[in-house]
Amino acid sequence: MADELILYTHPMSRGRIARWMLEETAQPYRTEILDYASTMKAPAYLAVNPMGKVPTLRHGDIVVTETAAICAYLADAFPQARLAPPPGDRLRGPYYRWLFFTAGPVEAAVSNKALGFAVPPERERMMGYGNIAQVMAALEAALLRAEYLVGDSFTAADLYVGSALGFGMMFGTIEKRPAFERYWQQVSARPACKRAKELDDALVARQQQLTG
Repeated sequence: MADELILYTHPMSRGRIARWMLEETAQPYRTEILDYASTMKAPAYLAVNPMGKVPTLRHGDIVVTETAAICAYLADAFPQARLAPPPGDRLRGPYYRWLFFTAGPVEAAVSNKALGFAVPPERERMMGYGNIAQVMAALEAALLRAEYLVGDSFTAADLYVGSALGFGMMFGTIEKRPAFERYWQQVSARPACKRAKELDDALVARQQQLTG
């Protein structure tokens, strides 16, 4: 099919976020499950994503990499799902803000923390995120103001930010603040999130059976 949606992923990766987003769109798609040690670094996949990383989305002849970009692309490609404010809407700015605040400062700060790297105070001006305390405080303040990050409805920004918080709290790289836990419990209760989790969990169980 010319406009077929294909998700290249691994069930234990950020591809879980992209699958959730696809489930929210209610569009048919198929998955290509890749292995970290082999197919993800094979020439066939590197021709699609030279980084050899997942997820990658192919929509017809369009290829989109980077999880936040996949979420933003799908929200715009399928506006009937109402996962983003329409172009020109005043809420478009806050929507982009929190989507890419999480892809940038949150991702960088949490990754550095996980690696044991602390930014020296005199070098914080060099870092886009300053320090992790500032990042978490900004995110917490936004979540305390309203039920959702943008307006009064769920968007792709909530999906991406919620996923980052959920995974971070699960693995101990983000502290469990009440505002974070409430928000994650709320967004992860969505039917599309549950469907995506069931699909990926089933793949994990199948892989464990084959290797066990």
